[in-house]
Amino acid sequence: MELYKDRTKSPGQRAEDLLGRMTLREKVGQLNQRLYGFRIYERRGDEIILSQELKDEVERYGGLGVLYGLFRADPWSGRDENTGLPGALAIRAYNQIQKYVIEHSRFGIPMLMSSECPHGHQALGGYLLPVNLAVGATFDPALFGEAASVCAGQLKEMGVNLALVSLLDILRDPRWGRSEECFGEDPFLASAFAKAAVESMQKEGVAVVAKHFCAQGEGTGGINASAARIGERELREIHLPMAKACCEAGVQGVMAAYNEIDGVYCHVNQKLLRGILRGEFGFDGVVMADGVALDRLKEMTGDDVISAAKALKAGVDISLWDEVYPRLEEAVEKGLVPESLLDEAVLRVLTLKFAQGLFDHPYLEERGDAGARSLAQYPQTLQLARESAVLLKNERVSGMPDSECGRVLPLGDWAKRIAVIGPNADDIYRQLGDYTPPVLAGEYSTVLDGMRALAADRRKAGKECEIITCAFDELTEKKRREALACMESADVVVLVLGGSSSRFEGAEFDSNGAAIAGGEFQMECGEGLDVSGLKLPGDQEAWAALARESGKPLVTVVIQGRPYAIKPVADVSDGLMLCFYPGPAGGRAVAELLFGEESPSGRLPVSVPVSAGQLPVYYNYKASYAAMGYCDGGKEPLYSFGQGFGYGALHYGKMEISQEGTKPEISVTIEVSNDGAMDDYAVGQLYIHDLQSSTVRRARELKAFQRKKVRAGGRELLGLKLGEDAFRVWDENMEFSLEPGEVELIFMDQGIVWDKQTIRIG
Repeated sequence: MELYKDRTKSPGQRAEDLLGRMTLREKVGQLNQRLYGFRIYERRGDEIILSQELKDEVERYGGLGVLYGLFRADPWSGRDENTGLPGALAIRAYNQIQKYVIEHSRFGIPMLMSSECPHGHQALGGYLLPVNLAVGATFDPALFGEAASVCAGQLKEMGVNLALVSLLDILRDPRWGRSEECFGEDPFLASAFAKAAVESMQKEGVAVVAKHFCAQGEGTGGINASAARIGERELREIHLPMAKACCEAGVQGVMAAYNEIDGVYCHVNQKLLRGILRGEFGFDGVVMADGVALDRLKEMTGDDVISAAKALKAGVDISLWDEVYPRLEEAVEKGLVPESLLDEAVLRVLTLKFAQGLFDHPYLEERGDAGARSLAQYPQTLQLARESAVLLKNERVSGMPDSECGRVLPLGDWAKRIAVIGPNADDIYRQLGDYTPPVLAGEYSTVLDGMRALAADRRKAGKECEIITCAFDELTEKKRREALACMESADVVVLVLGGSSSRFEGAEFDSNGAAIAGGEFQMECGEGLDVSGLKLPGDQEAWAALARESGKPLVTVVIQGRPYAIKPVADVSDGLMLCFYPGPAGGRAVAELLFGEESPSGRLPVSVPVSAGQLPVYYNYKASYAAMGYCDGGKEPLYSFGQGFGYGALHYGKMEISQEGTKPEISVTIEVSNDGAMDDYAVGQLYIHDLQSSTVRRARELKAFQRKKVRAGGRELLGLKLGEDAFRVWDENMEFSLEPGEVELIFMDQGIVWDKQTIRIG
């Protein structure tokens, strides 16, 4: 028996034996992921017809390396419940394609399956989560890990081997359309979530391909895939920590980013892919190209064969949709790249296939419930939505009954007639974000749905509560009169504003699936939709002014994929809640929070600017300059990273710091009390400011955080620890060193500095 067939041998041993038996053409085929999986079949009722394109590809290479997006469903793929692969059909199609690939390979080599999972599986029936920016607002990596595990279980049951997950991007410019894919503006916070995702998903047997590597969030002017004009120190301090955290968690895949860094494309950056990722971080998995990214190298190389050689030399193992890696055979034959480098990449792919068990168990059990994940059974997405909402304003309102708290939120018994209005009040796709599959009625709750459901619960309890609404249209004079009449008849107005990453309104797409700007559709956020300004779309500010004109208490909920410049709206609102796309259960979560069934507990994962002209706006700017210090505007963002509060009244004491001598091992405890009448959540954040360093440090750097429930009238003790790495810096010689000197510890929550103390390290 051939060694590669021996199940007692390790995946690496089996892969090495098989590699030695393959032709150059077969090897090249293992590195190609050229097919758009959703286009290689036709569905006729319950029958699946495989395309000639698939058959030609398999014949060309004597097999198939990786198949992308077989289950993808969205307007770009053109797949929905009628044309796509719901339920048992998904499993049947997978088995049929896998069988064809195996039977047309000399050695019976199965294919790997890759699938998008930026916030849940982008497939029919996919279990969807709030977008990453919402997840970052929870400051709860443990809960996110649980939710990611649910997604991975679904992927595994559907035969997905490689989950393409957005984990590595940092939001530095909110004009960027892909802002929603970031956990926020802070690398420490983002690293905690990235690590949680990798550990949780890979425990379920699905290999994570973390994307995008690296510095995509630093694009010029907020333009997607544009140049990251930064130096190595900024790269290492801000953009590399998430990849390091993923590697420490054992991530099995990394996707290179479109952009170039200081003139070198990530896809041909040997220092980045081989030097830092593999050499420094110890990564031993597969590096995947982004969609058609290798084709774009031609503007630098002038030749696809040269591009193929350069990408392979840099460390790209697997292509995606491009016409470059099919030229690898030619690149080897011309001597542009040694076959030994090709063998290294193929060995990684084959090893992964053996490790995934594809050679021994290539087919899936055809169960009708395979991949099914209901909200009732898996409530993690609802809990994430609850924890992600950020309350930023809650003013006292005159005329409130004595029995109420005196503030507009939570909505008390005085709110008998509630007007719920706005473009994001009752449109589920404006709640889900980009990379979203079609969803069916009964699988989601909009804000209007949630408010109606809880109003019904109040009526069952004998309380008067009615939800009214009016259509959100252009504010003509006729519409103004209609809307004003609706608002004036209510006790309180809930205005649900925001943006849209919805592909379901007639968007057009580029070859890589990114939306193309222009046209009549409403999508103005998501991949391909970068903006020059940050004003809320359309006449939403005018609607807010009209709501204020009604004279009724005004609560504004902003559902968005990026932080907009919302000062005109914030100024006229009595209550303000920011929600980054909160997912399919987000409407229910928002309603629960507005009605006070639970206290809001989210904290901003990104700063909110006063205007686009104030950019860049992030809290961890360099201490060498006064951030946002313009003579024609304010010197602070509208709201800063870490802000947000609940319905309680939290108060923190002094930090108790434990440090043995001058060692860089610090323990901090701090007591928090809740003097309010409602339970609340503390989200303690410990920052440092290095006062003595060989390089310019940042104004603040988050190094620890803890989230904890504090009962009304109760007290809790938070415990935070800082290890040696928290105090290390990339010094003047670009070494990650521990420098002696004074460091300021700053404890914050709700945007308030509760205590600061100086310690000495070394």
